[in-house]
Amino acid sequence: MKVVITGTGSYIPTIKKENNKFTSNRFLNADGTPFNSCNTEIIEKFKSITGIVERRYAEHDYNASDLGFFAAKNAIENANIDPETIDYIILAHNFGDVNKSGIQSDIIPSLATRVKHLLQIENPNCIAYDILFGCPGWVEGVIQAQAFIKAGIAKKALVIGAETLSRVIDKHDRDSMIYSDGAGACIVESSENGVDTGILGHASQTFSKDEAYHLFFGNSYDKNKDENVRYIKMHGRKIYEFALTHVPKAMKTALDKSNIEIDEVRKVFIHQANEKMDEAIIKRFYRLYKKPVPKDIMPMSIHKLGNSSVATVPTLLDLVLKGEIEGHDLQKGDIFILASVGAGMNINAIVYRY
Repeated sequence: MKVVITGTGSYIPTIKKENNKFTSNRFLNADGTPFNSCNTEIIEKFKSITGIVERRYAEHDYNASDLGFFAAKNAIENANIDPETIDYIILAHNFGDVNKSGIQSDIIPSLATRVKHLLQIENPNCIAYDILFGCPGWVEGVIQAQAFIKAGIAKKALVIGAETLSRVIDKHDRDSMIYSDGAGACIVESSENGVDTGILGHASQTFSKDEAYHLFFGNSYDKNKDENVRYIKMHGRKIYEFALTHVPKAMKTALDKSNIEIDEVRKVFIHQANEKMDEAIIKRFYRLYKKPVPKDIMPMSIHKLGNSSVATVPTLLDLVLKGEIEGHDLQKGDIFILASVGAGMNINAIVYRY
């Protein structure tokens, strides 16, 4: 029995925020002191490292569960299935529903339950739950769906990644320019046909001894702000070094378990966190096989969409499958890798034959 993705969907919010919209921000160091550099220099350096030119923010009336619903509806339509036949709805996020007017997280009921409600699924045997696994949450959700299907517990699952990071950012922190909003989803099903398609191998890891708090919730860099209000924070350099050390190895583990040769890999869909970091991860991955990086191996969406956490990989996959990333496509039989890294610190990868 094979486990295959039969449909994909995504939701890209309509509000664009270009880099030049940050020129009026008052960026501060972690200790509250101002930078020596002007905002123009800060923004240009940010662009040169991350590759981000603009990002998308959710419309004010929508929360993460709404974005997840839109992406889920697209995936269901793309797979051409009856929503009542879905056995599991697995929704990956990090901060729940956060209203535009505040940054308090709301996760009761779960976001997966909210999406099931919005889809108007009546079947009580459709189990809906959330997964908190940092940015790799959607990839991990696909791995869990595969496990349910292979165990005979389910035949069909809806896996969603949805986030509104714009609601939990500290505008005085330069890192706030990285984050964005969005949602991506897919339908995962069992397949009995004899064709060797679907998930071929995977790997997951959690590093927590020294790495647990590389990403965390912390106070604003503006020391006059309410100390009870907390924002997403990260130790960027530590995350960069961690990702370069461990993500290529996890990708290699998944590929080796799948018995696929590195030369057969046509695309790598990697979490859109930082352009230079992703490029360095790919170089180190291919270096493990003593191979040069092939041309056009890594589609990117970060330039226009920013880092929407759990939504980046499913959104990128959906855009490529639907011909919306110039110069990138997938043909039947192609091998691709899904890979991500994020809070935990968590890492995972999936090898898939399309």
